[in-house]
Amino acid sequence: MGTSEDKSIFSSYVKKEGLYDEVFDENGGVKSGYQKLLDLYGTRSIDDYVSLNNKAKSSFFNQGITFQVYGNKQSQEKIFPFDLFPRIITSEEWEIIEKGAIQRNIALNHFLWDVYHDKKIVKDKVVPIELLSSSPNYLHQMMNVDPPNKIYNHISGTDIIKHSDGNYYVLEDNIRCPSGVSYVICNRTALKRALFGVFNHYKTHSVTDYAENLLHLLETAKPHGVDSPVTVVITPGMFNSAYYEHSYLAKAMGVELVEGRDLFVENDFVYMKTTQGPVRVDVVYRRIDDLFLDPMEFNPDSALGVPGIFAAYRKGNVTLANAPGTGVADDKAIYTYMPDIIKYYLNEEPILKNVHTYHCSRPKELQYVLDNIKDLVIKPVDEAGGYGISIGNRLTKDEIERVKSEVKANPRKYVAQPIMSLSVHPTYIDQKESFEQRHVDLRTFTVMGKDEQFVLKGGLTRVALKEGNLIVNSSQGGGSKDTWVLKQ
Repeated sequence: MGTSEDKSIFSSYVKKEGLYDEVFDENGGVKSGYQKLLDLYGTRSIDDYVSLNNKAKSSFFNQGITFQVYGNKQSQEKIFPFDLFPRIITSEEWEIIEKGAIQRNIALNHFLWDVYHDKKIVKDKVVPIELLSSSPNYLHQMMNVDPPNKIYNHISGTDIIKHSDGNYYVLEDNIRCPSGVSYVICNRTALKRALFGVFNHYKTHSVTDYAENLLHLLETAKPHGVDSPVTVVITPGMFNSAYYEHSYLAKAMGVELVEGRDLFVENDFVYMKTTQGPVRVDVVYRRIDDLFLDPMEFNPDSALGVPGIFAAYRKGNVTLANAPGTGVADDKAIYTYMPDIIKYYLNEEPILKNVHTYHCSRPKELQYVLDNIKDLVIKPVDEAGGYGISIGNRLTKDEIERVKSEVKANPRKYVAQPIMSLSVHPTYIDQKESFEQRHVDLRTFTVMGKDEQFVLKGGLTRVALKEGNLIVNSSQGGGSKDTWVLKQ
């Protein structure tokens, strides 16, 4: 991408054939929207960039922007890796992403209401009952429960990739406790501190309005009859992998961060203990998994939850965001039916495409997967964080046989997808002190309130920092970039 005399930070950048580069075209030219950025970054030497990168890392460390990685024997706290070279999304592209994310999450909310009430989609033979009954996230306790304002997935994270054909595809839906939004905001803050001047040359949408919009929409989903709702964020505690995000969002919204021991239930209402006495709580943004939420209803050994909170919820006296039982809709087996779900409830064609997915519980598809593992990505339907994924062309013969055995032993647990060619983006690699191509995806964040939705204009661009790796999750060694959505 440069000459021997070119000493810019992109002088050693190599563009590999067959990969969709978001910044450079096939002839090495700069794509629309990036030229100013390249000019601004190109005035800096590698030494300058190393210094700025170290400043950004120090900023993250000082702010406590970390996450926990869980190994077999111990967990480790790490600074969230952040690349100072941002990703740009045009207003035209963003309009498609935003409309697609809203469409998808409205359809999922209809689906959740239906499967916990009349099950019309099952009776009409669109989604098989076996898929629901065999899902560990389908909670019988939620049958015929009416969440306040009929909202289940208040906060959704939709994982989207740009394929080598230039189109956007949804990889998966996350509507239990999607995480990562705090990193979006902190990435923007860190970039502004390190390279404030670059923002003078672009008109980008803000991401710092997320907490304000989140609180507003959560409050619109308040229980019936409540005028001025009290909202809290409930966390499992400081040892949780996303504790930084829990504390950040509570502070940004100006609400209390609580643990289960800080709340109690009396006469089917939820109260928070304070130095001035009990205060009624109306909206709980929960970052505790379903089974640990209420020991009286789910796991009796849970010390993280609030005894009796589910009874209060069932009676409509408190809003839980997200609703218990939403996990059945982000089951990767349900994902295979998303185009049908959108058409069934909204009578619309999907705006964002699914990646073609094989569900191993179907005998013909199972056989195809077993015969073609080397060309597929195998995913467990109920894991998150990139855990349990097997990429066929990276496996040894012995590993392929092991994966086959695991899939055959429990076909319901696995889906398979073609190995998609995620787009790549110039990314600074610390160890080499140079820019290289790395695969990226995008997690968008959609918040649903009463009669309105908000999509954060930016989202979390995640980067697979290992060369050639397609798994972008931070728990698997991934990092992130600031994501600029340009104004028209």
